[in-house]
Amino acid sequence: MTKIIKDLQQDRRDFLKKSAAGMAGIIAASAFPTIVPSTVFGKNAPSNKINIGQVGFGRIASTHDLPEVIKNEAAHVIAVADLDSKRLAMGKKWIEARYAKRTGKDNYIDVKTYDDYHDMIARKDIDAVIISTPDHWHAQPAMEAAAAGKHVYMQKPTSLTISEGRMMADMIIKKGVKFQLGSQQRSVNPWPQFKRTCELVRNGRIGQLKKVFIGLPGDPPGGSSTKIPVPGNLNYDMWLGSTPEIDYTIDTVHSQIDINDRPGWLRLEQFGAGMITGWGSHHLDIAHWGMDTELTGPIEAYGKATFPAPGSGIWNVHGDFLVHMKYANGVEMEIGGDNPNGVKFVGTDGWIFVSRGNVGVTASDPGAAASGKENEAFKASNQKILGSVIGPNEIHLYESPEQHQNWIESILNDKQTISHAEIAQRSCSACLIAHAAMKIDRKLKWDPKKEKFIGDKEANALLSRPQRGIYGTSKVKG
Repeated sequence: MTKIIKDLQQDRRDFLKKSAAGMAGIIAASAFPTIVPSTVFGKNAPSNKINIGQVGFGRIASTHDLPEVIKNEAAHVIAVADLDSKRLAMGKKWIEARYAKRTGKDNYIDVKTYDDYHDMIARKDIDAVIISTPDHWHAQPAMEAAAAGKHVYMQKPTSLTISEGRMMADMIIKKGVKFQLGSQQRSVNPWPQFKRTCELVRNGRIGQLKKVFIGLPGDPPGGSSTKIPVPGNLNYDMWLGSTPEIDYTIDTVHSQIDINDRPGWLRLEQFGAGMITGWGSHHLDIAHWGMDTELTGPIEAYGKATFPAPGSGIWNVHGDFLVHMKYANGVEMEIGGDNPNGVKFVGTDGWIFVSRGNVGVTASDPGAAASGKENEAFKASNQKILGSVIGPNEIHLYESPEQHQNWIESILNDKQTISHAEIAQRSCSACLIAHAAMKIDRKLKWDPKKEKFIGDKEANALLSRPQRGIYGTSKVKG
Protein backbone atom coordinates (compact mmCIF):
# COMPACT_ATOMS: atom_id res chain seq x y z
CA MET A 1 0.00 0.00 0.00
CA THR A 2 2.71 2.46 1.06
CA LYS A 3 4.73 1.72 -2.09
CA ILE A 4 1.74 2.38 -4.35
CA ILE A 5 1.04 5.73 -2.69
CA LYS A 6 4.73 6.66 -2.99
CA ASP A 7 4.72 5.66 -6.67
CA LEU A 8 1.67 7.81 -7.28
CA GLN A 9 3.29 10.72 -5.50
CA GLN A 10 6.48 10.28 -7.57
CA ASP A 11 4.37 10.28 -10.73
CA ARG A 12 2.80 13.51 -9.48
CA ARG A 13 6.23 15.07 -8.83
CA ASP A 14 7.46 14.07 -12.30
CA PHE A 15 4.33 15.57 -13.84
CA LEU A 16 4.75 18.81 -11.88
CA LYS A 17 8.36 19.15 -13.08
CA LYS A 18 7.22 18.81 -16.67
CA SER A 19 4.30 21.15 -16.02
CA ALA A 20 6.60 23.75 -14.46
CA ALA A 21 8.87 23.61 -17.49
CA GLY A 22 5.86 24.02 -19.74
CA MET A 23 4.62 26.93 -17.67
CA ALA A 24 8.01 28.63 -17.96
CA GLY A 25 7.74 28.38 -21.71
CA ILE A 26 4.25 29.79 -21.65
CA ILE A 27 5.33 32.72 -19.50
CA ALA A 28 8.29 33.45 -21.78
CA ALA A 29 6.03 33.30 -24.80
CA SER A 30 3.58 35.70 -23.20
CA ALA A 31 6.01 38.57 -23.84
CA PHE A 32 5.33 38.22 -27.56
CA PRO A 33 1.80 39.30 -28.61
CA THR A 34 2.16 37.35 -31.86
CA ILE A 35 2.23 34.15 -29.76
CA VAL A 36 -0.10 35.01 -26.87
CA PRO A 37 -2.71 37.71 -27.63
CA SER A 38 -2.79 40.59 -25.16
CA THR A 39 -6.55 40.07 -24.88
CA VAL A 40 -5.84 36.92 -22.91
CA PHE A 41 -4.42 39.03 -20.10
CA GLY A 42 -6.11 42.43 -20.35
CA LYS A 43 -4.64 45.44 -22.10
CA ASN A 44 -3.17 47.01 -18.97
CA ALA A 45 -1.91 43.87 -17.25
CA PRO A 46 1.66 44.54 -16.01
CA SER A 47 4.26 42.19 -17.47
CA ASN A 48 1.48 40.34 -19.35
CA LYS A 49 0.40 38.49 -16.23
CA ILE A 50 -3.12 37.47 -15.30
CA ASN A 51 -4.41 40.21 -13.00
CA ILE A 52 -6.55 38.63 -10.29
CA GLY A 53 -8.96 40.04 -7.72
CA GLN A 54 -9.76 38.12 -4.53
CA VAL A 55 -13.42 38.14 -3.45
CA GLY A 56 -13.63 37.38 0.28
CA PHE A 57 -10.71 36.96 2.65
CA GLY A 58 -11.31 34.25 5.25
CA ARG A 59 -9.88 30.90 6.26
CA ILE A 60 -10.17 29.27 2.82
CA ALA A 61 -8.70 32.27 1.01
CA SER A 62 -5.79 32.58 3.45
CA THR A 63 -4.98 28.90 3.88
CA HIS A 64 -5.77 27.49 0.46
CA ASP A 65 -6.84 29.64 -2.49
CA LEU A 66 -4.38 32.53 -2.30
CA PRO A 67 -1.32 30.45 -1.30
CA GLU A 68 -1.84 28.16 -4.28
CA VAL A 69 -2.52 30.95 -6.78
CA ILE A 70 0.38 33.17 -5.70
CA LYS A 71 2.78 30.26 -6.28
CA ASN A 72 2.16 30.69 -10.00
CA GLU A 73 4.42 33.21 -11.73
CA ALA A 74 1.73 33.94 -14.30
CA ALA A 75 -0.73 35.06 -11.61
CA HIS A 76 -0.72 38.58 -10.20
CA VAL A 77 -3.17 39.20 -7.33
CA ILE A 78 -3.65 42.98 -7.34
CA ALA A 79 -6.90 43.54 -5.44
CA VAL A 80 -9.06 42.16 -2.64
CA ALA A 81 -12.71 42.75 -1.74
CA ASP A 82 -14.47 41.99 1.53
CA LEU A 83 -17.47 43.51 3.28
CA ASP A 84 -15.77 43.10 6.67
CA SER A 85 -13.23 45.96 6.91
CA LYS A 86 -11.06 44.01 9.38
CA ARG A 87 -10.74 41.11 6.99
CA LEU A 88 -10.24 43.49 4.09
CA ALA A 89 -7.23 45.04 5.82
CA MET A 90 -5.93 41.59 6.72
CA GLY A 91 -6.26 40.49 3.10
CA LYS A 92 -4.26 43.43 1.78
CA LYS A 93 -1.54 42.89 4.38
CA TRP A 94 -1.43 39.13 3.79
CA ILE A 95 -1.12 39.38 -0.01
CA GLU A 96 1.52 42.11 0.12
CA ALA A 97 3.54 40.16 2.70
CA ARG A 98 3.41 37.00 0.61
CA TYR A 99 4.67 38.81 -2.48
CA ALA A 100 7.36 40.55 -0.44
CA LYS A 101 8.57 37.18 0.82
CA ARG A 102 8.55 35.67 -2.65
CA THR A 103 10.27 38.56 -4.42
CA GLY A 104 12.44 39.98 -1.63
CA LYS A 105 10.90 43.41 -2.29
CA ASP A 106 8.91 44.99 0.55
CA ASN A 107 7.03 47.34 -1.79
CA TYR A 108 6.57 44.91 -4.64
CA ILE A 109 2.81 45.51 -4.85
CA ASP A 110 0.17 47.88 -3.52
CA VAL A 111 -2.95 45.72 -3.28
CA LYS A 112 -6.12 47.76 -3.80
CA THR A 113 -9.04 47.15 -1.45
CA TYR A 114 -12.80 47.22 -2.06
CA ASP A 115 -15.67 46.98 0.40
CA ASP A 116 -17.93 46.06 -2.54
CA TYR A 117 -16.66 43.46 -4.99
CA HIS A 118 -18.72 45.00 -7.79
CA ASP A 119 -16.29 47.93 -7.91
CA MET A 120 -13.36 45.55 -8.17
CA ILE A 121 -14.98 43.52 -10.96
CA ALA A 122 -15.63 46.76 -12.85
CA ARG A 123 -11.89 47.36 -13.22
CA LYS A 124 -10.90 46.76 -16.83
CA ASP A 125 -7.43 45.57 -15.82
CA ILE A 126 -8.82 42.71 -13.70
CA ASP A 127 -8.73 39.54 -15.80
CA ALA A 128 -9.96 36.98 -13.27
CA VAL A 129 -11.39 36.59 -9.79
CA ILE A 130 -11.15 34.06 -6.99
CA ILE A 131 -14.41 33.68 -5.04
CA SER A 132 -13.80 32.42 -1.49
CA THR A 133 -17.09 33.47 0.09
CA PRO A 134 -19.90 31.75 2.05
CA ASP A 135 -22.08 29.38 0.03
CA HIS A 136 -24.93 31.86 -0.45
CA TRP A 137 -22.48 34.30 -2.06
CA HIS A 138 -21.10 31.93 -4.73
CA ALA A 139 -23.38 31.97 -7.76
CA GLN A 140 -24.13 35.69 -7.93
CA PRO A 141 -20.56 37.06 -7.99
CA ALA A 142 -19.53 34.28 -10.36
CA MET A 143 -22.28 35.32 -12.78
CA GLU A 144 -21.42 38.99 -12.45
CA ALA A 145 -17.74 38.32 -13.01
CA ALA A 146 -18.48 36.21 -16.08
CA ALA A 147 -20.83 38.90 -17.42
CA ALA A 148 -17.90 41.32 -17.12
CA GLY A 149 -15.64 38.91 -19.01
CA LYS A 150 -13.61 37.76 -16.00
CA HIS A 151 -12.38 34.21 -15.52
CA VAL A 152 -13.59 32.61 -12.29
CA TYR A 153 -12.13 30.30 -9.68
CA MET A 154 -14.81 29.56 -7.10
CA GLN A 155 -15.00 27.56 -3.92
CA LYS A 156 -17.52 24.75 -3.75
CA PRO A 157 -20.44 24.22 -3.57
CA THR A 158 -21.54 25.83 -6.80
CA SER A 159 -24.74 27.31 -5.44
CA LEU A 160 -27.33 27.51 -2.69
CA THR A 161 -30.03 26.03 -4.94
CA ILE A 162 -30.19 23.98 -8.13
CA SER A 163 -31.97 26.80 -9.96
CA GLU A 164 -29.30 29.44 -9.27
CA GLY A 165 -26.61 26.90 -10.07
CA ARG A 166 -28.13 26.38 -13.49
CA MET A 167 -28.28 30.15 -14.03
CA MET A 168 -24.63 30.44 -13.11
CA ALA A 169 -23.48 27.57 -15.32
CA ASP A 170 -25.41 28.96 -18.27
CA MET A 171 -23.85 32.40 -17.81
CA ILE A 172 -20.33 30.94 -17.63
CA ILE A 173 -20.92 28.90 -20.79
CA LYS A 174 -22.51 31.86 -22.60
CA LYS A 175 -19.61 34.19 -21.84
CA GLY A 176 -16.91 31.62 -22.56
CA VAL A 177 -14.74 32.46 -19.57
CA LYS A 178 -12.60 29.86 -17.82
CA PHE A 179 -14.35 28.58 -14.70
CA GLN A 180 -12.85 26.29 -12.11
CA LEU A 181 -14.57 24.85 -9.06
CA GLY A 182 -12.47 24.19 -5.98
CA SER A 183 -13.02 20.43 -6.16
CA GLN A 184 -9.32 19.82 -5.70
CA GLN A 185 -9.62 16.06 -5.15
CA ARG A 186 -9.54 15.83 -8.96
CA SER A 187 -5.99 17.19 -9.18
CA VAL A 188 -2.96 14.95 -8.64
CA ASN A 189 -1.48 17.41 -6.15
CA PRO A 190 -1.91 16.68 -3.32
CA TRP A 191 -4.06 13.56 -3.74
CA PRO A 192 -3.13 11.45 -6.80
CA GLN A 193 -5.17 8.50 -5.50
CA PHE A 194 -8.53 9.99 -6.58
CA LYS A 195 -7.70 10.19 -10.29
CA ARG A 196 -6.02 6.80 -10.08
CA THR A 197 -9.11 5.25 -8.49
CA CYS A 198 -11.46 6.70 -11.11
CA GLU A 199 -9.26 5.43 -13.94
CA LEU A 200 -9.19 1.93 -12.44
CA VAL A 201 -12.97 1.93 -12.09
CA ARG A 202 -13.58 3.37 -15.56
CA ASN A 203 -11.28 0.72 -17.06
CA GLY A 204 -13.14 -2.18 -15.46
CA ARG A 205 -10.56 -3.24 -12.87
CA ILE A 206 -13.35 -4.07 -10.42
CA GLY A 207 -15.63 -5.48 -13.10
CA GLN A 208 -18.99 -3.87 -13.77
CA LEU A 209 -19.64 -1.05 -11.33
CA LYS A 210 -22.70 -1.75 -9.19
CA LYS A 211 -22.66 0.44 -6.09
CA VAL A 212 -20.93 3.51 -4.68
CA PHE A 213 -20.73 4.16 -0.94
CA ILE A 214 -19.92 7.68 0.27
CA GLY A 215 -19.11 8.54 3.85
CA LEU A 216 -19.96 12.02 5.15
CA PRO A 217 -20.42 13.29 8.70
CA GLY A 218 -23.28 15.45 9.91
CA ASP A 219 -23.06 18.63 11.97
CA PRO A 220 -23.95 19.06 15.64
CA PRO A 221 -26.68 21.37 16.95
CA GLY A 222 -25.81 24.48 18.93
CA GLY A 223 -25.02 28.11 18.28
CA SER A 224 -26.08 31.06 20.40
CA SER A 225 -29.44 32.64 19.62
CA THR A 226 -28.66 35.77 21.67
CA LYS A 227 -28.94 38.89 19.53
CA ILE A 228 -25.94 41.20 19.74
CA PRO A 229 -25.04 44.45 17.93
CA VAL A 230 -23.59 44.08 14.47
CA PRO A 231 -19.88 44.96 14.49
CA GLY A 232 -19.21 48.32 12.89
CA ASN A 233 -16.67 46.74 10.54
CA LEU A 234 -19.26 44.41 8.94
CA ASN A 235 -21.79 45.29 6.23
CA TYR A 236 -24.30 42.79 7.58
CA ASP A 237 -27.11 43.58 5.16
CA MET A 238 -24.89 42.83 2.19
CA TRP A 239 -23.43 39.79 3.95
CA LEU A 240 -26.97 38.35 4.26
CA GLY A 241 -27.37 39.00 0.55
CA SER A 242 -30.34 37.32 -1.08
CA THR A 243 -31.30 35.45 2.12
CA PRO A 244 -33.86 36.76 4.67
CA GLU A 245 -33.00 39.29 7.37
CA ILE A 246 -32.19 37.63 10.70
CA ASP A 247 -30.69 38.79 13.99
CA TYR A 248 -26.93 38.94 14.25
CA THR A 249 -25.45 36.56 16.83
CA ILE A 250 -21.93 35.47 17.66
CA ASP A 251 -22.55 32.17 15.84
CA THR A 252 -24.32 33.46 12.72
CA VAL A 253 -21.51 34.83 10.58
CA HIS A 254 -17.77 34.39 11.18
CA SER A 255 -15.40 34.93 14.06
CA GLN A 256 -14.29 38.47 14.76
CA ILE A 257 -11.25 37.08 16.62
CA ASP A 258 -9.74 34.18 14.68
CA ILE A 259 -9.94 34.03 10.89
CA ASN A 260 -9.27 30.27 10.97
CA ASP A 261 -12.24 29.37 13.19
CA ARG A 262 -14.90 27.27 11.48
CA PRO A 263 -17.62 29.88 10.83
CA GLY A 264 -21.14 29.55 12.21
CA TRP A 265 -22.85 30.12 8.86
CA LEU A 266 -21.71 26.63 7.75
CA ARG A 267 -24.30 25.20 10.12
CA LEU A 268 -27.24 27.38 9.12
CA GLU A 269 -29.54 26.25 6.31
CA GLN A 270 -30.16 29.88 5.42
CA PHE A 271 -26.64 29.97 4.00
CA GLY A 272 -25.96 26.35 2.98
CA ALA A 273 -27.14 22.76 3.27
CA GLY A 274 -24.47 21.51 5.67
CA MET A 275 -22.05 18.67 5.08
CA ILE A 276 -24.04 17.22 2.18
CA THR A 277 -22.86 20.14 0.03
CA GLY A 278 -19.86 21.18 2.14
CA TRP A 279 -17.90 17.95 1.68
CA GLY A 280 -20.48 16.16 -0.42
CA SER A 281 -19.48 18.37 -3.35
CA HIS A 282 -16.02 16.79 -3.16
CA HIS A 283 -17.02 13.16 -2.74
CA LEU A 284 -19.99 13.12 -5.12
CA ASP A 285 -17.80 14.78 -7.72
CA ILE A 286 -15.32 11.91 -7.43
CA ALA A 287 -18.18 9.40 -7.54
CA HIS A 288 -19.45 11.01 -10.74
CA TRP A 289 -15.94 10.93 -12.23
CA GLY A 290 -15.60 7.21 -11.57
CA MET A 291 -19.18 6.47 -12.64
CA ASP A 292 -18.85 8.44 -15.91
CA THR A 293 -21.89 10.52 -14.91
CA GLU A 294 -20.23 13.94 -14.68
CA LEU A 295 -22.73 15.64 -16.99
CA THR A 296 -25.93 14.11 -15.68
CA GLY A 297 -27.39 13.16 -12.31
CA PRO A 298 -29.43 10.57 -10.41
CA ILE A 299 -32.87 9.50 -11.52
CA GLU A 300 -34.25 8.77 -8.04
CA ALA A 301 -33.46 9.45 -4.41
CA TYR A 302 -34.83 8.64 -0.98
CA GLY A 303 -33.49 9.02 2.52
CA LYS A 304 -33.78 10.28 6.06
CA ALA A 305 -31.88 12.55 8.42
CA THR A 306 -31.91 13.95 11.91
CA PHE A 307 -32.23 17.70 12.31
CA PRO A 308 -31.70 19.71 15.51
CA ALA A 309 -34.64 19.89 17.89
CA PRO A 310 -36.23 23.27 18.64
CA GLY A 311 -34.43 25.08 21.42
CA SER A 312 -31.08 23.37 20.78
CA GLY A 313 -29.53 26.49 19.27
CA ILE A 314 -29.60 28.33 15.96
CA TRP A 315 -27.60 25.77 13.97
CA ASN A 316 -30.08 23.73 11.97
CA VAL A 317 -28.33 21.81 9.18
CA HIS A 318 -28.63 18.02 9.05
CA GLY A 319 -26.98 15.71 11.54
CA ASP A 320 -26.74 11.95 10.95
CA PHE A 321 -28.31 10.91 7.66
CA LEU A 322 -28.65 8.15 5.10
CA VAL A 323 -29.58 8.76 1.46
CA HIS A 324 -29.91 6.29 -1.41
CA MET A 325 -29.76 7.40 -5.04
CA LYS A 326 -29.92 5.56 -8.34
CA TYR A 327 -28.49 6.53 -11.74
CA ALA A 328 -29.72 5.72 -15.24
CA ASN A 329 -26.76 3.37 -15.78
CA GLY A 330 -28.08 1.21 -12.94
CA VAL A 331 -25.43 2.19 -10.38
CA GLU A 332 -26.78 2.70 -6.87
CA MET A 333 -25.29 5.19 -4.44
CA GLU A 334 -25.48 5.25 -0.65
CA ILE A 335 -24.41 8.36 1.26
CA GLY A 336 -24.25 8.52 5.05
CA GLY A 337 -22.25 8.92 8.21
CA ASP A 338 -22.04 5.19 8.89
CA ASN A 339 -19.73 4.82 5.89
CA PRO A 340 -16.03 5.72 6.25
CA ASN A 341 -15.30 9.28 5.11
CA GLY A 342 -14.45 8.79 1.45
CA VAL A 343 -15.75 7.01 -1.66
CA LYS A 344 -16.00 3.24 -2.14
CA PHE A 345 -16.66 1.82 -5.61
CA VAL A 346 -18.03 -1.75 -5.63
CA GLY A 347 -18.09 -3.86 -8.78
CA THR A 348 -18.74 -7.44 -9.78
CA ASP A 349 -15.03 -8.30 -9.36
CA GLY A 350 -14.00 -6.30 -6.31
CA TRP A 351 -13.93 -2.86 -4.76
CA ILE A 352 -11.73 0.23 -4.32
CA PHE A 353 -11.91 2.75 -1.46
CA VAL A 354 -10.37 6.21 -1.74
CA SER A 355 -10.13 9.15 0.65
CA ARG A 356 -7.79 11.90 1.77
CA GLY A 357 -6.78 9.75 4.70
CA ASN A 358 -6.91 11.94 7.76
CA VAL A 359 -6.08 15.18 5.94
CA GLY A 360 -8.42 18.12 5.42
CA VAL A 361 -8.00 21.42 3.60
CA THR A 362 -7.78 23.28 6.89
CA ALA A 363 -7.33 22.12 10.48
CA SER A 364 -11.04 22.41 11.22
CA ASP A 365 -12.20 20.30 8.29
CA PRO A 366 -13.60 16.82 9.01
CA GLY A 367 -10.65 14.51 8.46
CA ALA A 368 -11.35 10.79 8.57
CA ALA A 369 -9.26 10.34 11.70
CA ALA A 370 -11.67 12.58 13.59
CA SER A 371 -14.39 9.97 13.16
CA GLY A 372 -12.05 7.12 14.04
CA LYS A 373 -13.51 5.12 11.16
CA GLU A 374 -10.89 5.41 8.45
CA ASN A 375 -7.41 6.75 7.89
CA GLU A 376 -6.31 4.84 4.80
CA ALA A 377 -6.26 6.86 1.61
CA PHE A 378 -6.30 4.08 -1.00
CA LYS A 379 -7.15 0.39 -0.68
CA ALA A 380 -8.93 -2.38 -2.55
CA SER A 381 -10.37 -5.86 -2.16
CA ASN A 382 -7.21 -7.16 -3.85
CA GLN A 383 -3.87 -5.35 -3.68
CA LYS A 384 -3.18 -6.21 -7.33
CA ILE A 385 -6.02 -3.95 -8.43
CA LEU A 386 -4.20 -0.87 -7.14
CA GLY A 387 -1.04 -1.63 -9.08
CA SER A 388 -2.79 -2.45 -12.34
CA VAL A 389 -1.28 -0.72 -15.38
CA ILE A 390 -3.59 1.44 -17.49
CA GLY A 391 -2.70 0.68 -21.10
CA PRO A 392 -2.16 3.32 -23.80
CA ASN A 393 -5.44 2.41 -25.52
CA GLU A 394 -7.49 2.49 -22.32
CA ILE A 395 -9.28 5.42 -20.67
CA HIS A 396 -6.92 8.09 -19.36
CA LEU A 397 -8.69 10.83 -17.44
CA TYR A 398 -7.90 14.54 -17.51
CA GLU A 399 -4.63 15.15 -15.63
CA SER A 400 -4.44 18.34 -13.61
CA PRO A 401 -1.28 19.16 -11.65
CA GLU A 402 -3.10 21.27 -9.04
CA GLN A 403 -6.57 22.80 -9.14
CA HIS A 404 -5.55 26.49 -9.16
CA GLN A 405 -2.64 25.86 -11.50
CA ASN A 406 -4.96 24.08 -13.92
CA TRP A 407 -7.23 27.15 -13.93
CA ILE A 408 -4.31 29.48 -14.69
CA GLU A 409 -2.97 27.18 -17.41
CA SER A 410 -6.47 26.97 -18.91
CA ILE A 411 -6.62 30.77 -19.15
CA LEU A 412 -3.17 30.94 -20.70
CA ASN A 413 -3.76 28.09 -23.16
CA ASP A 414 -7.46 28.64 -23.82
CA LYS A 415 -8.38 25.10 -22.78
CA GLN A 416 -11.16 23.62 -20.68
CA THR A 417 -10.61 23.29 -16.93
CA ILE A 418 -10.85 19.99 -15.10
CA SER A 419 -13.87 21.15 -13.05
CA HIS A 420 -15.76 23.35 -15.47
CA ALA A 421 -19.16 24.91 -14.84
CA GLU A 422 -21.34 22.03 -16.07
CA ILE A 423 -19.42 19.43 -14.07
CA ALA A 424 -19.66 21.74 -11.05
CA GLN A 425 -23.40 22.19 -11.45
CA ARG A 426 -24.00 18.44 -11.66
CA SER A 427 -21.97 17.54 -8.58
CA CYS A 428 -23.69 20.25 -6.54
CA SER A 429 -27.18 19.43 -7.83
CA ALA A 430 -26.73 15.76 -6.86
CA CYS A 431 -25.92 16.92 -3.32
CA LEU A 432 -29.00 19.13 -3.25
CA ILE A 433 -31.16 16.28 -4.55
CA ALA A 434 -29.87 14.20 -1.63
CA HIS A 435 -30.71 17.08 0.69
CA ALA A 436 -34.26 17.20 -0.69
CA ALA A 437 -34.53 13.44 0.00
CA MET A 438 -33.62 14.11 3.64
CA LYS A 439 -36.49 16.58 3.86
CA ILE A 440 -39.23 14.68 2.04
CA ASP A 441 -40.21 11.23 3.30
CA ARG A 442 -40.82 9.45 0.00
CA LYS A 443 -38.93 8.34 -3.08
CA LEU A 444 -38.20 11.27 -5.39
CA LYS A 445 -37.94 10.89 -9.15
CA TRP A 446 -35.48 13.24 -10.90
CA ASP A 447 -35.20 14.24 -14.55
CA PRO A 448 -31.51 15.06 -15.17
CA LYS A 449 -32.21 16.72 -18.55
CA LYS A 450 -34.90 19.10 -17.29
CA GLU A 451 -33.33 19.33 -13.82
CA LYS A 452 -36.69 18.94 -12.14
CA PHE A 453 -38.39 16.40 -9.90
CA ILE A 454 -41.02 14.42 -11.73
CA GLY A 455 -44.60 15.03 -10.59
CA ASP A 456 -43.66 16.40 -7.15
CA LYS A 457 -44.56 20.04 -6.41
CA GLU A 458 -43.22 19.89 -2.86
CA ALA A 459 -39.81 18.71 -4.04
CA ASN A 460 -39.71 21.18 -6.94
CA ALA A 461 -40.37 24.00 -4.48
CA LEU A 462 -36.87 23.29 -3.12
CA LEU A 463 -35.20 24.03 -6.46
CA SER A 464 -35.13 27.76 -5.77
CA ARG A 465 -35.60 30.27 -2.96
CA PRO A 466 -37.08 33.78 -2.85
CA GLN A 467 -34.29 36.33 -3.26
CA ARG A 468 -34.24 39.45 -1.10
CA GLY A 469 -34.03 43.01 -2.27
CA ILE A 470 -31.29 43.96 -4.70
CA TYR A 471 -29.41 40.70 -4.18
CA GLY A 472 -29.52 37.36 -5.95
CA THR A 473 -28.83 35.65 -9.25
CA SER A 474 -32.17 36.77 -10.67
CA LYS A 475 -30.87 40.37 -10.60
CA VAL A 476 -27.79 39.67 -12.70
CA LYS A 477 -27.85 41.00 -16.24
CA GLY A 478 -25.77 39.80 -19.15
